[in-house]
Amino acid sequence: MKIIDLHTHSTVSDGSCTPAEIIRLAEAAGLSVVALTDHDNIAGCAEAASAAGKSNIVFLPGMEMTVDYDGWRLHIVALGFDPQHPAFRALYKKIRENKESRMQEIITGIRAKGIPISWELVRQYSVGAMDWYAIMRYLVSLHISAHAQPLWDRYINPVVRDLGLSQEITAAEGLHAIRAAGGVTSLAHFHKKIGLADFSRREQETAIADLHQLGMDGMERWYPTYSTDDAAFAAFMIEKYHLLATGGTDFHGANRPGIDIGTGKDGNTAIPYRCYEAVQQYLFRRKKEL
Repeated sequence: MKIIDLHTHSTVSDGSCTPAEIIRLAEAAGLSVVALTDHDNIAGCAEAASAAGKSNIVFLPGMEMTVDYDGWRLHIVALGFDPQHPAFRALYKKIRENKESRMQEIITGIRAKGIPISWELVRQYSVGAMDWYAIMRYLVSLHISAHAQPLWDRYINPVVRDLGLSQEITAAEGLHAIRAAGGVTSLAHFHKKIGLADFSRREQETAIADLHQLGMDGMERWYPTYSTDDAAFAAFMIEKYHLLATGGTDFHGANRPGIDIGTGKDGNTAIPYRCYEAVQQYLFRRKKEL
């Protein structure tokens, strides 16, 4: 069976592999299709596309957006959009300004927590403009945690909140812009804290239905840390609301140990090629609407 992975991260955001390495790993794993979905950043897509052009991998450009939904932070995977479309360019400008602003103050706030950090040290870990992810990569280099998420929870996010910088784009504006740019959107890992983990199943359904009304096309049907009940609920929501079923491993390389590209946790993930075909059908219809 041909398998795919529509949710991966590179060194452009908080992964440990370069965009080209993502492609090489995907090919080695026997994948047919891979998407690069770095957090709030598309800077790695050109490198990944170039590497894919020299391989047997079909590459799908993407981005994982952080959005605000009624005070809750969600991750939305966006795929196949036109990065030059005015609607996307305006959205992306707003996203990047948020991720790159007041960096010196964030660094100072983290230093106050006892971390040896400076602008010069962080600059070595930047990919293009200095942003929050450069700080995260520097913190990873200090080996103070085996996983990346505690670094966000203990250091970056508290300082960002204290500075009033945690305002994200709204779900409505993000979904609208990606649709206008010819792309499709999918709710990522609904079962996590950055998701709907604190909601009851009834509340989760209400939120998913509302997001669909706002323009969200689908949700992740396959994800390596879904419980049996999570997977069944996702499948039920997709069928009930006629959502696009997507999926991915959320691969971060060494920054999320135990999750392999294409196959997830101990081989528990196998996203079928028909998922990519369905995404392509959506993208074809979307482009006809433009």
